[in-house]
Amino acid sequence: MASASGINQLLLKLDNLTLDSISDKYPTTHPEVNPYDLYRIHIGEVLAPIIGVAPEKIQPLIQWTNTIDKGDFVLPIPALRIKGAKPDALGAEWAAKFPEDDPLFDKPVAQGPFLSFFAKGAPLAQSLIPMIRELGAEYGCNRFLGLKDPKDPSKGKKRIVVEFSSPNIAKPFHAGHLRSTIIGSFLANLYEGAGWDVVRINYLGDWGKQYGLLALAYERYGDEVALKKDPIDHLFRLYVKINAEKDGELAEIEAKKKDGQDVTDLLANSLDEQARRYFRKMTDKDTEALALWKRFRDLSIVRYKATYARLNIKFDEYSGESQVTEEAMEKVAKEMTEKGITKEDQGAVLVDFTELIPGKEGKRLGKTVIRKRDGTALYLTRDIAELLGRYQKYGFDNMIYVVASQQDLHLQQLFKIIELLGYKDIAQRCQHINFGLVLGMSTRKGTVKFLDDILRDCADHMHDVMRKNENKYAQVEDPEGTADTLGISSVMTQDMSGKRGNNYTFDLAVMTSFEGDTGPYLQYAHTRLSSIKRRAHVSDEELANADLSLLTEPHAINVVRLLAQWPDVAQNTLRTLEPTTVVTYLFRLTHVISSSYDHLQVVGSEPALKAARMALYDASRIVVGNCMRLLGLSPLERLV
Repeated sequence: MASASGINQLLLKLDNLTLDSISDKYPTTHPEVNPYDLYRIHIGEVLAPIIGVAPEKIQPLIQWTNTIDKGDFVLPIPALRIKGAKPDALGAEWAAKFPEDDPLFDKPVAQGPFLSFFAKGAPLAQSLIPMIRELGAEYGCNRFLGLKDPKDPSKGKKRIVVEFSSPNIAKPFHAGHLRSTIIGSFLANLYEGAGWDVVRINYLGDWGKQYGLLALAYERYGDEVALKKDPIDHLFRLYVKINAEKDGELAEIEAKKKDGQDVTDLLANSLDEQARRYFRKMTDKDTEALALWKRFRDLSIVRYKATYARLNIKFDEYSGESQVTEEAMEKVAKEMTEKGITKEDQGAVLVDFTELIPGKEGKRLGKTVIRKRDGTALYLTRDIAELLGRYQKYGFDNMIYVVASQQDLHLQQLFKIIELLGYKDIAQRCQHINFGLVLGMSTRKGTVKFLDDILRDCADHMHDVMRKNENKYAQVEDPEGTADTLGISSVMTQDMSGKRGNNYTFDLAVMTSFEGDTGPYLQYAHTRLSSIKRRAHVSDEELANADLSLLTEPHAINVVRLLAQWPDVAQNTLRTLEPTTVVTYLFRLTHVISSSYDHLQVVGSEPALKAARMALYDASRIVVGNCMRLLGLSPLERLV
């Protein structure tokens, strides 16, 4: 952890608190990375003798506010459960008794059943700005949260596995995969910032009869040059072509069958049956069949990695359906039979939750087939074996599946079967993070939604927007690269702006605008802060020694108050697991910063005031950048 010099400035103003005493008395707080922890503790310590409640019981009840006009903190008086008086009267009494000369707060304000606290601007600014500039990229991270034992870091970190993205090889990277990619990467970043050991897994759809069909297509129409240039696109085109042939062939066979013709030989030699036989060769570990499949898979992963890199996304493991062995699935199937979880029904093997679990839960989970009549294991069998295998491999404390809400029932059934198998502890470590649909999404090439097509469309649209201002466009050093970053920012910000469970409409015109709450606006906000620093010509030494007591204007103090909220917002996001928690805060912050520019001129001010204001905007740049990177955005330093 970085030095706690910023927080030490606050502790000097308080007689009764030290970092060591806080650690003993309030073990879940960490003022050295979250200054507002100290503010909450101080409120509790001051109020305790006034209201006759232990400070340790007051501190956890103190909430931060979403709008700073209502204060920086609020205490809901009914939560203290004090009998014999109305909360309104208690609030007024406590506010009157609060010290006039408190070093950190003005007199609290009683507002009905709430007591609102407003932090004094000077001590907050003088401690927070140095802390942010010292912590840098670490400001907002609380790596204590990921420790198995915060009192003993030697016991190591908690581990979380995040499965996300998970496209199907040779099929379009559709909107659901895009949302999974954006949200999953955000959650992985979030837990990493909280000190967890994060394992990012991409569980590819890379197995099944369709690969037999794809192999047949490649034998007939494959182009080595096209495969190497863009394997995902080439394999998809082959897959579409062979599928059309297969469907046409099956329609012809069906027509002949209706005419009374013998179609036995036609069916036996149909593309569908050839694909089935080819896939059987793969499951029987035929060397040539597996070598071709592996080549398709490996080339596709190389292409995926290049695309993910544009989004600042990395994976620790490219897993997939193919990596789950027949032996592992057979072992799971046998265990389920022995424990009475499965039953046979007309040759198929299924789980009937209505018989296994009483009441509404059993009815809600219904029935699900594990193995078809022909002996083919379905996805659920594979997912059960994969989940147990992951626990054996990683020994995770938590595992998150970032999958669309259409799979709610599938994941509920998976976790319940794990529990019924006797692994309740493992089941309880698993969580499904779902999300809604993207509506109205198409590309200039048509309705095939490869991720590259989506990003290219956004970059092209952003480029068109940039060209409208010829003077500024002429000054852009790398217009294509800037347009690409802006396009990616627009896609990701729109996706994360609302609650993830909600559907949203993909609207290029709205999301690529510099007006309103968009990705390009966030990039503009960051580049403006970077531009001020370049134009001000204030050295790091001058910033470090700036007289921050000069920041007295309400606009300056309001920026500081919002900057102080960032560690709380990040920690709260671990509870909501909603990207919009961060996005909403970031837009509030950038709006307050933007509204301050006319009142806090840097260039042209006298040197001491210039250094103080520049230190404020430098801290603002750091926090805006930290928020953007957590969301997966790449903050631009300049647009022109």
